[in-house]
Amino acid sequence: MWFGWFEFASVNCRNGPECASIGFAVPTDPRLALFGALVEPLPLDCTEESAAELTVRCRELALDGPFGYNDEYAMLALRALQDAGVDVPGAVALVGADDLLLARLLRPLLSSVRMRLPSGEELAELVDRMVSDPEAPPVSLDLMTVELIARGSS
Repeated sequence: MWFGWFEFASVNCRNGPECASIGFAVPTDPRLALFGALVEPLPLDCTEESAAELTVRCRELALDGPFGYNDEYAMLALRALQDAGVDVPGAVALVGADDLLLARLLRPLLSSVRMRLPSGEELAELVDRMVSDPEAPPVSLDLMTVELIARGSS
């Protein structure tokens, strides 16, 4: 928001629970209203037709900052926006989530939120330590860290 974008959208999987394996859902956060921002959920099927409808909805609502449910949905939205003649990032700044390799191959390069979860090895070492030495001081572990990787689409 401090970069000048005030009309946001959360591009989410339309089909609900079936999409849980695709990535992390992004809830609409009403706290953004404190900054004068509009946050509009935009359901999207993983089809070109649905993406074209999303583009029309973005224009109707004058949205300038859609955030993709994941990079795949953001890529689909990017293509639909470009097909409709929308200047990305000039008119619309688009960000995905997952930071897939493919995000670095698109034009413009897709901005993405990189998420790091602890590896199975890190978790196993933590459990092993707790079992092997229950008197050891507690260890903290970040369950998830996130970082915005700003590229050409935002």
